[in-house]
Amino acid sequence: MDIVTGATGLLGNALVRELLNRGREVGVFVRKTSDTDCFKDCRTEKFVGDLLDRDSCVNAFRKAEYVYHAASEISIMPGYSDYLNRVNIYGTKNVIKACLECGVKRLIYTSSIHAFKEQQENSVIDEKLPFDPHSKMGQYNRSKAQASIDVMNATKDGLNTVIVCPTAIIGPYDYKVSNLGSLFIDYCRKKQKIIINGAYDFVDSRDAAIGHILAAEKGKNGQAYILSGQRLTLPELMSILEKITGIAAPRFRLPKWLAYSLGFVAPVYYVVSKTKPKFTVYSVKTVNSNSYISHEKATRELGYNPRPINKTINDNIQWFKEKNYF
Repeated sequence: MDIVTGATGLLGNALVRELLNRGREVGVFVRKTSDTDCFKDCRTEKFVGDLLDRDSCVNAFRKAEYVYHAASEISIMPGYSDYLNRVNIYGTKNVIKACLECGVKRLIYTSSIHAFKEQQENSVIDEKLPFDPHSKMGQYNRSKAQASIDVMNATKDGLNTVIVCPTAIIGPYDYKVSNLGSLFIDYCRKKQKIIINGAYDFVDSRDAAIGHILAAEKGKNGQAYILSGQRLTLPELMSILEKITGIAAPRFRLPKWLAYSLGFVAPVYYVVSKTKPKFTVYSVKTVNSNSYISHEKATRELGYNPRPINKTINDNIQWFKEKNYF
Protein backbone atom coordinates (compact mmCIF):
# COMPACT_ATOMS: atom_id res chain seq x y z
CA MET A 1 0.00 0.00 0.00
CA ASP A 2 1.04 3.59 -0.67
CA ILE A 3 0.19 6.15 2.02
CA VAL A 4 -0.17 9.80 1.02
CA THR A 5 -0.06 12.59 3.61
CA GLY A 6 -1.44 15.93 2.52
CA ALA A 7 -3.79 14.02 0.25
CA THR A 8 -6.51 16.70 0.17
CA GLY A 9 -4.15 19.33 -1.26
CA LEU A 10 -3.55 20.05 -4.94
CA LEU A 11 -0.48 17.82 -5.24
CA GLY A 12 -1.95 15.16 -2.95
CA ASN A 13 -5.12 14.89 -5.03
CA ALA A 14 -3.18 14.50 -8.26
CA LEU A 15 -0.82 11.98 -6.64
CA VAL A 16 -3.62 9.80 -5.25
CA ARG A 17 -5.28 9.67 -8.66
CA GLU A 18 -2.05 8.88 -10.50
CA LEU A 19 -1.23 6.06 -8.08
CA LEU A 20 -4.73 4.59 -8.48
CA ASN A 21 -4.44 4.83 -12.26
CA ARG A 22 -1.30 2.71 -11.99
CA GLY A 23 -3.14 0.03 -10.03
CA ARG A 24 -1.69 0.85 -6.63
CA GLU A 25 -3.58 0.43 -3.36
CA VAL A 26 -3.72 3.87 -1.76
CA GLY A 27 -4.33 5.08 1.79
CA VAL A 28 -4.86 8.74 2.62
CA PHE A 29 -3.62 10.14 5.91
CA VAL A 30 -5.96 12.99 6.90
CA ARG A 31 -6.96 14.97 9.95
CA LYS A 32 -10.41 14.42 11.44
CA THR A 33 -11.37 17.93 10.29
CA SER A 34 -10.32 17.31 6.67
CA ASP A 35 -12.94 17.49 3.92
CA THR A 36 -12.51 14.21 2.03
CA ASP A 37 -15.36 14.69 -0.45
CA CYS A 38 -12.69 15.21 -3.10
CA PHE A 39 -12.03 11.46 -2.91
CA LYS A 40 -15.63 10.28 -3.23
CA ASP A 41 -14.84 9.04 -6.76
CA CYS A 42 -11.67 7.24 -5.59
CA ARG A 43 -11.16 3.89 -3.91
CA THR A 44 -8.91 4.80 -1.01
CA GLU A 45 -8.52 3.74 2.59
CA LYS A 46 -8.75 6.59 5.07
CA PHE A 47 -6.42 6.88 8.06
CA VAL A 48 -7.30 9.66 10.49
CA GLY A 49 -4.48 11.24 12.42
CA ASP A 50 -2.15 14.18 12.76
CA LEU A 51 1.50 14.71 11.87
CA LEU A 52 2.09 15.97 15.40
CA ASP A 53 0.81 12.68 16.82
CA ARG A 54 3.46 10.04 16.10
CA ASP A 55 1.25 7.17 17.23
CA SER A 56 -1.35 8.03 14.58
CA CYS A 57 1.43 8.07 11.98
CA VAL A 58 2.55 4.62 13.09
CA ASN A 59 -1.00 3.32 12.92
CA ALA A 60 -1.36 4.60 9.35
CA PHE A 61 2.03 3.36 8.12
CA ARG A 62 1.83 -0.23 9.39
CA LYS A 63 0.74 -1.59 5.99
CA ALA A 64 2.71 0.93 3.92
CA GLU A 65 5.28 0.01 1.32
CA TYR A 66 5.81 3.61 0.23
CA VAL A 67 4.97 6.75 2.20
CA TYR A 68 4.54 9.93 0.18
CA HIS A 69 4.88 12.75 2.70
CA ALA A 70 3.29 15.66 0.83
CA ALA A 71 1.67 17.36 3.81
CA SER A 72 3.07 20.68 4.92
CA GLU A 73 1.95 24.07 6.06
CA ILE A 74 2.39 26.84 3.49
CA SER A 75 2.00 30.47 4.47
CA ILE A 76 3.03 33.71 2.79
CA MET A 77 1.71 35.65 5.79
CA PRO A 78 3.96 36.91 8.61
CA GLY A 79 3.52 35.62 12.15
CA TYR A 80 3.19 31.88 11.48
CA SER A 81 6.75 30.78 12.26
CA ASP A 82 5.91 28.53 15.22
CA TYR A 83 3.14 26.73 13.36
CA LEU A 84 5.31 26.28 10.26
CA ASN A 85 8.05 24.76 12.41
CA ARG A 86 5.69 22.42 14.24
CA VAL A 87 4.07 21.03 11.10
CA ASN A 88 6.94 21.13 8.62
CA ILE A 89 9.84 20.20 10.88
CA TYR A 90 8.47 18.31 13.88
CA GLY A 91 5.70 16.72 11.84
CA THR A 92 8.29 15.41 9.40
CA LYS A 93 10.40 14.07 12.27
CA ASN A 94 7.35 12.07 13.39
CA VAL A 95 6.89 10.74 9.86
CA ILE A 96 10.53 9.65 9.76
CA LYS A 97 10.29 7.88 13.13
CA ALA A 98 7.04 6.16 12.13
CA CYS A 99 8.54 4.98 8.83
CA LEU A 100 11.50 3.49 10.67
CA GLU A 101 9.28 1.82 13.24
CA CYS A 102 6.99 0.34 10.59
CA GLY A 103 9.74 -0.81 8.25
CA VAL A 104 8.53 1.31 5.32
CA LYS A 105 10.35 0.47 2.08
CA ARG A 106 10.84 4.10 1.05
CA LEU A 107 9.87 7.60 2.20
CA ILE A 108 9.26 10.10 -0.61
CA TYR A 109 9.39 13.58 0.87
CA THR A 110 7.87 16.60 -0.86
CA SER A 111 10.23 19.46 -0.17
CA SER A 112 10.22 22.74 -2.11
CA ILE A 113 12.37 24.65 -4.55
CA HIS A 114 12.51 27.29 -1.81
CA ALA A 115 14.43 24.93 0.47
CA PHE A 116 17.61 25.47 -1.56
CA LYS A 117 20.10 28.22 -0.89
CA GLU A 118 19.12 31.38 -2.76
CA GLN A 119 21.15 32.13 -5.88
CA GLN A 120 21.84 35.26 -7.87
CA GLU A 121 19.86 35.85 -11.06
CA ASN A 122 22.74 34.93 -13.38
CA SER A 123 23.00 31.33 -12.10
CA VAL A 124 20.84 28.23 -12.51
CA ILE A 125 19.20 26.56 -9.52
CA ASP A 126 19.84 22.82 -9.41
CA GLU A 127 20.43 20.00 -6.93
CA LYS A 128 24.10 20.90 -6.44
CA LEU A 129 22.93 23.66 -4.11
CA PRO A 130 22.62 22.92 -0.38
CA PHE A 131 19.40 23.17 1.57
CA ASP A 132 19.43 26.40 3.56
CA PRO A 133 17.81 26.28 7.02
CA HIS A 134 18.97 29.89 7.59
CA SER A 135 17.35 31.40 4.51
CA LYS A 136 16.60 35.11 4.69
CA MET A 137 13.57 34.66 2.42
CA GLY A 138 11.22 33.49 5.16
CA GLN A 139 10.30 30.86 7.73
CA TYR A 140 8.54 28.62 5.20
CA ASN A 141 11.81 28.29 3.28
CA ARG A 142 13.77 27.62 6.46
CA SER A 143 11.31 25.01 7.73
CA LYS A 144 11.28 23.07 4.45
CA ALA A 145 15.07 23.20 4.28
CA GLN A 146 15.48 21.83 7.81
CA ALA A 147 12.93 19.08 7.18
CA SER A 148 14.79 18.14 3.97
CA ILE A 149 18.06 17.88 5.88
CA ASP A 150 16.36 15.67 8.48
CA VAL A 151 15.03 13.37 5.74
CA MET A 152 18.48 13.10 4.16
CA ASN A 153 20.05 12.35 7.55
CA ALA A 154 17.48 9.59 8.15
CA THR A 155 19.37 7.45 5.64
CA LYS A 156 22.06 7.06 8.30
CA ASP A 157 19.45 5.34 10.48
CA GLY A 158 18.59 2.91 7.70
CA LEU A 159 15.57 4.63 6.15
CA ASN A 160 15.48 4.65 2.35
CA THR A 161 14.51 8.17 1.31
CA VAL A 162 14.18 10.38 -1.73
CA ILE A 163 13.36 14.08 -1.82
CA VAL A 164 11.44 15.88 -4.56
CA CYS A 165 11.38 19.67 -4.88
CA PRO A 166 8.54 21.03 -7.00
CA THR A 167 8.29 24.62 -8.14
CA ALA A 168 4.92 26.46 -8.14
CA ILE A 169 2.26 23.78 -8.65
CA ILE A 170 -0.81 24.61 -10.74
CA GLY A 171 -3.34 22.45 -12.53
CA PRO A 172 -6.46 20.30 -12.02
CA TYR A 173 -7.69 18.91 -8.66
CA ASP A 174 -7.26 22.21 -6.81
CA TYR A 175 -10.25 21.56 -4.55
CA LYS A 176 -9.00 23.64 -1.63
CA VAL A 177 -7.98 26.47 -4.00
CA SER A 178 -4.29 27.26 -3.73
CA ASN A 179 -2.91 30.81 -3.76
CA LEU A 180 -2.26 30.59 -7.50
CA GLY A 181 -5.62 28.94 -8.06
CA SER A 182 -7.22 31.88 -6.30
CA LEU A 183 -5.42 34.23 -8.69
CA PHE A 184 -6.78 32.30 -11.71
CA ILE A 185 -10.31 32.41 -10.32
CA ASP A 186 -10.05 36.15 -9.66
CA TYR A 187 -8.83 36.62 -13.22
CA CYS A 188 -11.82 34.74 -14.64
CA ARG A 189 -14.13 36.82 -12.44
CA LYS A 190 -12.48 39.96 -13.87
CA LYS A 191 -11.15 40.92 -10.45
CA GLN A 192 -7.47 40.91 -11.39
CA LYS A 193 -6.83 44.60 -12.04
CA ILE A 194 -3.08 45.04 -11.54
CA ILE A 195 0.12 43.12 -12.12
CA ILE A 196 3.63 43.32 -10.73
CA ASN A 197 6.82 42.58 -12.60
CA GLY A 198 8.56 39.34 -11.77
CA ALA A 199 8.71 35.72 -12.85
CA TYR A 200 8.25 32.21 -11.52
CA ASP A 201 8.57 28.58 -12.58
CA PHE A 202 5.28 26.71 -12.84
CA VAL A 203 4.74 22.94 -12.93
CA ASP A 204 1.61 20.89 -13.66
CA SER A 205 0.07 19.13 -10.65
CA ARG A 206 -0.14 15.92 -12.70
CA ASP A 207 3.52 16.15 -13.75
CA ALA A 208 4.56 16.78 -10.15
CA ALA A 209 2.60 13.66 -9.15
CA ILE A 210 4.27 11.60 -11.88
CA GLY A 211 7.64 12.96 -10.77
CA HIS A 212 6.98 11.71 -7.23
CA ILE A 213 6.19 8.22 -8.48
CA LEU A 214 9.26 8.19 -10.74
CA ALA A 215 11.36 9.23 -7.75
CA ALA A 216 9.86 6.38 -5.70
CA GLU A 217 10.66 3.89 -8.44
CA LYS A 218 14.00 5.15 -9.78
CA GLY A 219 15.37 7.75 -7.38
CA LYS A 220 18.66 7.15 -5.59
CA ASN A 221 18.61 6.77 -1.83
CA GLY A 222 19.20 10.08 -0.06
CA GLN A 223 19.06 12.12 -3.26
CA ALA A 224 16.97 15.19 -4.15
CA TYR A 225 15.27 15.86 -7.48
CA ILE A 226 13.87 19.17 -8.72
CA LEU A 227 10.47 18.94 -10.42
CA SER A 228 10.26 22.20 -12.33
CA GLY A 229 8.17 23.06 -15.35
CA GLN A 230 8.51 26.31 -17.27
CA ARG A 231 9.57 29.81 -16.28
CA LEU A 232 7.10 32.58 -17.08
CA THR A 233 7.19 36.26 -16.34
CA LEU A 234 3.98 37.46 -14.72
CA PRO A 235 3.07 39.53 -17.82
CA GLU A 236 3.55 36.35 -19.90
CA LEU A 237 1.25 34.47 -17.52
CA MET A 238 -1.41 37.18 -17.86
CA SER A 239 -1.06 37.07 -21.64
CA ILE A 240 -1.69 33.30 -21.66
CA LEU A 241 -4.74 33.76 -19.44
CA GLU A 242 -6.02 36.45 -21.80
CA LYS A 243 -5.73 34.10 -24.80
CA ILE A 244 -7.45 31.24 -22.96
CA THR A 245 -10.31 33.20 -21.42
CA GLY A 246 -10.79 36.11 -23.82
CA ILE A 247 -10.63 38.42 -20.79
CA ALA A 248 -8.29 41.37 -21.20
CA ALA A 249 -5.15 41.14 -19.08
CA PRO A 250 -4.50 43.96 -16.59
CA ARG A 251 -2.39 46.69 -18.14
CA PHE A 252 -1.33 48.54 -14.99
CA ARG A 253 1.98 47.31 -13.60
CA LEU A 254 2.72 48.13 -10.00
CA PRO A 255 6.26 49.51 -9.48
CA LYS A 256 8.43 47.26 -7.32
CA TRP A 257 8.86 49.86 -4.57
CA LEU A 258 5.11 50.31 -4.31
CA ALA A 259 4.53 46.54 -4.40
CA TYR A 260 6.83 46.10 -1.39
CA SER A 261 5.15 48.97 0.44
CA LEU A 262 1.68 47.53 -0.10
CA GLY A 263 2.97 44.07 0.77
CA PHE A 264 3.74 45.24 4.29
CA VAL A 265 0.15 46.34 4.98
CA ALA A 266 -1.70 43.75 2.87
CA PRO A 267 -1.73 41.06 5.63
CA VAL A 268 -3.99 43.28 7.73
CA TYR A 269 -6.51 43.38 4.88
CA TYR A 270 -6.43 39.59 4.47
CA VAL A 271 -7.03 39.05 8.18
CA VAL A 272 -9.91 41.54 8.35
CA SER A 273 -11.54 40.39 5.09
CA LYS A 274 -10.85 36.70 5.78
CA THR A 275 -9.68 36.23 2.18
CA LYS A 276 -6.86 34.04 0.85
CA PRO A 277 -3.54 35.93 0.83
CA LYS A 278 -2.00 36.50 -2.59
CA PHE A 279 0.05 39.66 -2.19
CA THR A 280 2.54 40.02 0.67
CA VAL A 281 6.19 40.97 1.07
CA TYR A 282 7.07 37.27 0.82
CA SER A 283 5.21 36.84 -2.48
CA VAL A 284 6.81 39.99 -3.93
CA LYS A 285 10.26 38.73 -2.86
CA THR A 286 9.56 35.34 -4.40
CA VAL A 287 8.61 36.55 -7.88
CA ASN A 288 11.62 38.87 -7.87
CA SER A 289 14.07 36.13 -6.88
CA ASN A 290 15.97 33.81 -9.20
CA SER A 291 13.54 31.51 -11.04
CA TYR A 292 15.94 29.95 -13.53
CA ILE A 293 15.54 26.37 -12.41
CA SER A 294 16.74 23.12 -13.98
CA HIS A 295 15.02 19.71 -13.89
CA GLU A 296 17.83 18.13 -15.92
CA LYS A 297 18.74 15.67 -13.15
CA ALA A 298 15.16 14.41 -12.80
CA THR A 299 14.89 14.08 -16.58
CA ARG A 300 18.20 12.22 -16.85
CA GLU A 301 17.81 9.87 -13.89
CA LEU A 302 14.03 9.48 -13.59
CA GLY A 303 12.67 10.12 -17.09
CA TYR A 304 10.73 13.16 -15.89
CA ASN A 305 9.21 15.16 -18.77
CA PRO A 306 6.76 17.98 -17.90
CA ARG A 307 4.11 19.05 -20.40
CA PRO A 308 3.84 22.55 -21.98
CA ILE A 309 2.70 25.07 -19.42
CA ASN A 310 0.12 26.58 -21.79
CA LYS A 311 -1.76 23.29 -21.73
CA THR A 312 -1.56 23.17 -17.94
CA ILE A 313 -3.03 26.64 -17.56
CA ASN A 314 -5.82 25.84 -20.03
CA ASP A 315 -6.63 22.58 -18.21
CA ASN A 316 -6.56 24.41 -14.87
CA ILE A 317 -9.04 27.04 -16.06
CA GLN A 318 -11.32 24.39 -17.58
CA TRP A 319 -11.25 22.34 -14.36
CA PHE A 320 -12.24 25.35 -12.25
CA LYS A 321 -15.02 26.11 -14.74
CA GLU A 322 -16.36 22.53 -14.68
CA LYS A 323 -16.38 22.59 -10.87
CA ASN A 324 -18.28 25.92 -10.85
CA TYR A 325 -15.60 27.96 -9.13
CA PHE A 326 -16.57 30.88 -11.38
